[in-house]
Amino acid sequence: MSSRAGKYADAELVLVPQPQIDAVYAKVARRLVPFLFVCYLFSFIDRSNVGFAQLQMKSSLGFSDAAYGIGATMFFVGYALFEVPSNLLLQRIGARATLFRIMVLWGAASAATMFVRTPAQFYLLRFLLGVFEAGFFPGIVLYLTYWFPSNRRARVIALILMASVAAGFVTGPVSGVILKSLHEAGGLEGWQWMFVLEGLPTMLAAGFVFVLLPDGPEQAAWLDDAEKALIRDALAESGEPREPRSLLRVLSDPRAYLLAFGIFVSGCAGYFLAFWVPTLIRELGVADPRAIGLYTVIPNGFGIVTMLVYGRHSDRRNEQRLHWALAFVVAALGFVALGRTVQHSLPWTIAALAFGGSALVSSTPIFWAMATRYFPKGRAAAGIAFVNSLASLSGASPALVGLVKAHTGSLVPAIDAMAAMLVVAALALGYGMRDALPAAARGPNGTRGPHGPHAR
Repeated sequence: MSSRAGKYADAELVLVPQPQIDAVYAKVARRLVPFLFVCYLFSFIDRSNVGFAQLQMKSSLGFSDAAYGIGATMFFVGYALFEVPSNLLLQRIGARATLFRIMVLWGAASAATMFVRTPAQFYLLRFLLGVFEAGFFPGIVLYLTYWFPSNRRARVIALILMASVAAGFVTGPVSGVILKSLHEAGGLEGWQWMFVLEGLPTMLAAGFVFVLLPDGPEQAAWLDDAEKALIRDALAESGEPREPRSLLRVLSDPRAYLLAFGIFVSGCAGYFLAFWVPTLIRELGVADPRAIGLYTVIPNGFGIVTMLVYGRHSDRRNEQRLHWALAFVVAALGFVALGRTVQHSLPWTIAALAFGGSALVSSTPIFWAMATRYFPKGRAAAGIAFVNSLASLSGASPALVGLVKAHTGSLVPAIDAMAAMLVVAALALGYGMRDALPAAARGPNGTRGPHGPHAR
């Protein structure tokens, strides 16, 4: 009988002890997750630091709220247009070449924002930033499907998505310090220093892509043959169907649009928090950019904890649909509370942000575990990118919020609209995705059939 994991000899199954299976996936996670975490951290900083730049940029350059909102939105126009091509290219040429290209170009575009003088220049550079960054996050999600079966993905995606929450710890305080301390240093304003100092690290990190990321398990020199076989068999037996590649199949799938709607709503709510919370805190009487940055850290701390705990719970139950819907309902309650406190109390506003924001960020890794489980292997690249490209249209929401604020003088109508959208999305996907996912794999290793590495 062969000693190789998940293989047969004389029709007998080789049972792999559960600790050995867990050790292999822990090894993979240790090799991949830290670097992907750092890269996604830089991604989120470079797309969201414009929320802090506006504290000086609008008055310095004479930009209106509407101009700022349009500029913030242009990022997502470029992102949506080029996301599917980028993910299909990743599938063709590999993760390393694709991620290297993305990171170098988006870092350069982010740093170049320091030269903006007119709204048109601002719109152009934000559009280019979206074009260059397109495909980065869905590329990471697709890349993880090469390594982890469906019922291990939520916790891994949660670890990487923690970077979006951790970015709140970094972006707020660091941007606040740069805006305050480096203002007029070397003849540059604080917002100019912020863009260049937060854009260059991305370009430097790109140089490590070819060193730290193999294109897949078969190219990983740090895995032996038995470990590669275990991963290969776990993926083969994870209960996910395989179909020929077809973008047309994705475009004609109603549930692809339903998934896109769910993550679109998540994006609208998330970008409201990213782009408008600094303004919201300032309007409650906090004037110092450093203090504003520190206040934004509090909700992010809660988000890190809930994202990890909830993602692990989803994986253990091997269930995503109801976990995701429940998180959206809780997030909606948080936005309702925010709308009632935002004009009156800073402490209660921070509490509402922590409650609703932590539920919102906890839903995201579970969503992507559900989406990657739904799309067959041949449609994964196109499906993931298509869903995320439509969802990236949520980037228009900062401009719409700006128009609402300009018309009403308040953010409350936009906050209440976010709460309503969250409830509608929870009901739509909770009902529409029932019986849509393939049969769950049995066992924590993600395998169920006789060809997979069963645990004893």
